[in-house]
Amino acid sequence: MAPIGRLFRLLSSLCVTDWMRPPYLLVIWPVGRCPMSPRFPDFALSRRSLLGGLAAFSALGFAVRPGAVFAQEEPVVIPAPDKDLTESGASAVAVFAGGCFWGVQGVFQRVKGVTNAVSGYAGGSADTATYDQTTRGDTGHAETVEVTYDPSVVTFGKLLQIFFSVAHNPTQLNFQGPDRGTQYRSTIFPVNADQAEIAKAYIAQLDAAKVFPEPIVTTLEPFEAFYPAEQYHQDFLTLNPTWPYIVRNDLPKIEALAALFPDVYRTEPVLVGELPAA
Repeated sequence: MAPIGRLFRLLSSLCVTDWMRPPYLLVIWPVGRCPMSPRFPDFALSRRSLLGGLAAFSALGFAVRPGAVFAQEEPVVIPAPDKDLTESGASAVAVFAGGCFWGVQGVFQRVKGVTNAVSGYAGGSADTATYDQTTRGDTGHAETVEVTYDPSVVTFGKLLQIFFSVAHNPTQLNFQGPDRGTQYRSTIFPVNADQAEIAKAYIAQLDAAKVFPEPIVTTLEPFEAFYPAEQYHQDFLTLNPTWPYIVRNDLPKIEALAALFPDVYRTEPVLVGELPAA
């Protein structure tokens, strides 16, 4: 496709803001991060088309920069679970979905006792476990983080408390902040019956205490499989701390974790690094 063709395809599909404001910079929003949602639908261009369109913008003399988005909601101080798991063994796994996995991963990577936190997809099938397909919102997948932890250092109940308090807003149905769609739903995928029991009881406890202004909409879904996300999504918060979406939506979560959970906060995150070869 010629550069001009790519340009018009991009303009017709993309969420673009601020291009009429001095200094006339085009603000390009990543897939699913458009601040105009839900008034304008999210775009789902292939990265090849997006890069081609950006090249066309540059050829026409436009400057391109990523844009800022709405700030994340304030964290909420909540009680610890009345019931918690007593787990044996050196390692356990918890699977959480709470909106964009960049921030959720970044939070859990900074919790003492967490040995790994991988961004990925759960809730759908293996053949649709890609970012481009998940962003359509019709695959059943949610952006998810698989948290591996040492139960002798941090408990499942403490992870739940962090998940509900600072990692996301559990009262938002099928969206988080600027991100709309079932792929951004608030969900826990219990890996066993004990986790399901503790999570269900904790949701009831928090709702009864009315610590949130609205009822919790977090669902418990059967865990079937977790599919790691593409390499470029791993450790995104740490590798891109000045990305405007991260600055406005996710860095405040890290600050809240340090302020509200100083006993489990660590400054150096445990990173995924290179994923194992498929």
